[in-house]
Amino acid sequence: MAGREDGNRQQETPAGAGPAWAEELLEHLRPAGRDVRRVVAWLSGAVRGSVALQDAAGNLIAGNRLPLDEDLVTDITAGRIASAAWESRERYLRLVRVEHPSHACVLAVSRVTPFDRRASDVVTHTAQVIELLLTARESTAAGHRLRRATSDLRLAILQLLMVEDTVAARRVAAGLWPGLLDAETACVYVVESGPAVRDRVAEECLDSTGEEALVVRCPAMDGHVIVVSPRDATREALRSLVGRHPDLFLGGSVRQSLARTATAYGQAVSALAVAHFRPDKTAVYAERTHPERLMDPVALRDWTSRVLRPLDTLPHHTRAELLATSRLGLEFTAVNAAKVLGVSRNTVRARMERVEGLLGTDFADLTVRAVVHLALNTQIGLPDAQLASDTGNPGLRFCDLLSGPAVRSWAQDLLGRLDADTRNPRRTLRTWIAAGGNAERAAQTLGVHAQTVREHVRSAEPVLERQLLAAGTDLYEVVLAHLAVGDLDLPVFHRRD
Repeated sequence: MAGREDGNRQQETPAGAGPAWAEELLEHLRPAGRDVRRVVAWLSGAVRGSVALQDAAGNLIAGNRLPLDEDLVTDITAGRIASAAWESRERYLRLVRVEHPSHACVLAVSRVTPFDRRASDVVTHTAQVIELLLTARESTAAGHRLRRATSDLRLAILQLLMVEDTVAARRVAAGLWPGLLDAETACVYVVESGPAVRDRVAEECLDSTGEEALVVRCPAMDGHVIVVSPRDATREALRSLVGRHPDLFLGGSVRQSLARTATAYGQAVSALAVAHFRPDKTAVYAERTHPERLMDPVALRDWTSRVLRPLDTLPHHTRAELLATSRLGLEFTAVNAAKVLGVSRNTVRARMERVEGLLGTDFADLTVRAVVHLALNTQIGLPDAQLASDTGNPGLRFCDLLSGPAVRSWAQDLLGRLDADTRNPRRTLRTWIAAGGNAERAAQTLGVHAQTVREHVRSAEPVLERQLLAAGTDLYEVVLAHLAVGDLDLPVFHRRD
């Protein structure tokens, strides 16, 4: 064994004469050629030998395994020597230390002929190139891990906002994005793209908003990026982004309190459906007349307190968890609600079944879903003390809230839009709602084909300016309109409501 240069024992130029080998080696530093295994394979051909790159534990990183002296490898990886040479009658061996961000490696080259100066230079410079590639790979991997951790943290913040835990959301966000959630209100936007380009779109959303917004890859929809921002400038920044790309669409909510992030998200998704038919591919949720705004606010709050009172016996955390999950579960499918919340769909269903049991009702009934949805969204603005108190009017019933002239007039005007259609989609819609949104059962009642039911319901959507085939606020408002005009029976709760 020796630590000396072997001199010009033999002149071989299999990889090209003069500086040609250096040019070939440098080609491996180009972005398209950065592969340690390819470099090791190139070295094997350049020096006409066998090459192995292994770590201190003996794990082969690239090349072909060679019989090496363990003590010698340990001395090199520990830094006691930088290189070594060994020879016998059958082979000549050269070992070089290769630095690595986390641990040193050994580059071993075995030849049947002695190492001349050219071969030694090729090995030495290749070791330096491998060091650069390993460092770059480690840095890239660390960067990927950091970006993944940051993305997971953003999702965790969104999930906290979705369940109305604004205190925890602010606490988590403060460490990396100070001041991001200091405002009391914010808008939610959904940018839609193809799933294959969503990561790039998310990065552009971050750049466009100057990282002054919460940008999250939607866990439920592969092509969606969710943006939560209290700043008015965000809307124009995202509009500009959508304008630069032909395949992007943008839906936005109206300003909501942070506790109503889930509501704002539903508005943004609803607006996104409209954006597909707009020339500029963007839409903001329309501030139309909602039935709850036409009801006596005091009576609505009292009724809400009484309907949800069975949940007041639960611990605060459990009660908040059930309320938030039910609100999302009524707005979206159980699968998508589970993805947004970061829990299993069975957990979502179990929580909603528990709420069903406490309220004494059945969420399979669309009228029940609409009424509970109204109560849950009204509950957001009520302090806990008010919900826990017993100040509600015991004689107040839900029909009293619907009997006001403003609500009845709104309902008649809304459903009256369907009367001009000779196919009578209003009857189909009423039957479909009564059947729980099941086209087959509604078709049996009406004596028509299920596809006819679906076509009638779908044709009613642009007339009513509401999405009906997807569960959510739009559908529940239409259900409330049917209840207000008496076209559907009021839902039954085991409690008096």
